[in-house]
Amino acid sequence: MLDRDRGCLSREKRDLFDQRMGFLMEDVPEELLVDIVNRLEQTADRNSVSLACKRLCAIDGEQRHFLKVGSGVHAATEALTSLCMRFPNIKKLEIDSSGRKSNPAKQLTNDGLLRLPSCCPSLTELTLSFCSSIDDSGLAFLASCPNLRSVELNFAPAITCAGILSLVVGCKNLSALHLNRCNKVSSDEWLEYLGKFGKLEDLSIKNCRGISEDDLIKLGPGWSNLKRLEVEVDACHRQSKVYERSSVDKWARHQSRYKNLRELRLVNCSVAPGRGLSCLLGGCEALERLRLDMCVGVKDTDMVALAGKSKNLRSISIGLHPQYMAPVLLSNPLRLTDESLRAIAAGCSKLEALELSFSDGEFPSLSSCFSQGGVLAMIQSCPIRVLALDAACFFDDGGMEALGRAPYLHTLKLAECQGVTDVGMQQLLRRFPRLTSLELRKCVGVTDLGLKPLIGSCKLESLTVQGCPRISEEGVRGAARTVSYEQDSPWIH
Repeated sequence: MLDRDRGCLSREKRDLFDQRMGFLMEDVPEELLVDIVNRLEQTADRNSVSLACKRLCAIDGEQRHFLKVGSGVHAATEALTSLCMRFPNIKKLEIDSSGRKSNPAKQLTNDGLLRLPSCCPSLTELTLSFCSSIDDSGLAFLASCPNLRSVELNFAPAITCAGILSLVVGCKNLSALHLNRCNKVSSDEWLEYLGKFGKLEDLSIKNCRGISEDDLIKLGPGWSNLKRLEVEVDACHRQSKVYERSSVDKWARHQSRYKNLRELRLVNCSVAPGRGLSCLLGGCEALERLRLDMCVGVKDTDMVALAGKSKNLRSISIGLHPQYMAPVLLSNPLRLTDESLRAIAAGCSKLEALELSFSDGEFPSLSSCFSQGGVLAMIQSCPIRVLALDAACFFDDGGMEALGRAPYLHTLKLAECQGVTDVGMQQLLRRFPRLTSLELRKCVGVTDLGLKPLIGSCKLESLTVQGCPRISEEGVRGAARTVSYEQDSPWIH
């Protein structure tokens, strides 16, 4: 780049270089320079261009809309002020102090947030990560940012519900709020305020011990605005109590308000008749993406209710908790079976992505609450384009042969599917009408022979092989336009 060429010159020649560059830049129309700068996607490239001449530096400063401040910046408050003055039109700002946790003196302070509204008048998105020096009083300063629409707090140990309340009251246009590991934040007044007066469309609460899943009912009327909900509970602090019937009744009474929810992601949550989240699955008419990961209590009846309402569902991901892995030992019948998959296949005709993953439990051979027939029923009834199976011991060569007839499948990811061998892989690869991407991870039954139909065919766009001990680096060479190979075998005993 120009700055590297310039750095090789003597001081006199650098001055002459700058003079000539400045002269050349004066002849270039402003619109063309702006277009050139905006086409540079990498931050390093924009930094290099801005060093070429003062005019490019000024244009870059005006056109820079995203800024990420990491642990390499010292004296954070002063540095942030200087950077924001250099880039006055910043709309998205990320501040990550993860590298300064041991030195609070180098972290962003409340004073930094006080200066933020004047330094970044166009700010719409703000992410604060590991800023342990920021407390409620600092968060209140954000109320002076008139355009702020999205706030994300990752590990904010000093923030309480009072700070969140001042944020949501002051930022009238707030539409997205993400809280991750904010353990002092409870679900008091701020949720109720958002429900009555807010415009929240995107809410994410991850690993916040002071907020339970059932506290979300406090959103009340605000559920009608919500389009995306993410709830992740720390597995070590999952709440096992069953709430009073009145709490569940409140969820049921609000069921008509969940109809605008388009994306739902629940991790380590309790979804059972005694918990309010079970009401969500039967009330989301506009739902397009669903992820249930290690959730306890989900039953076939929940999935049938989902399939009956969510006709626009396009993506579903289910990660099963170990309780599903060994139902006999737990003296419980299977809660999820092929009935769920067949109901979704019949009711969700727009489904394009399916992911099933089974926890690496002590008894993986019992992870048969779903069968190969249930998965293939979805493949046959829905336009599945992406299929991901993780530790699905029931899936074998017969399933691979059936996938070879899937008309829409273009991405296949198999992890620890030990029933798949070279026979099934070859049956798939000799057909695969639209398959463009294949990922194999820890599939011990597949060898170089299984991938042989790909060699030199130029049919596959990308191939990823990781931890498959019987596939060699030579065996994947020329198997796709882009190949990623990594051999990692310590997991085998």
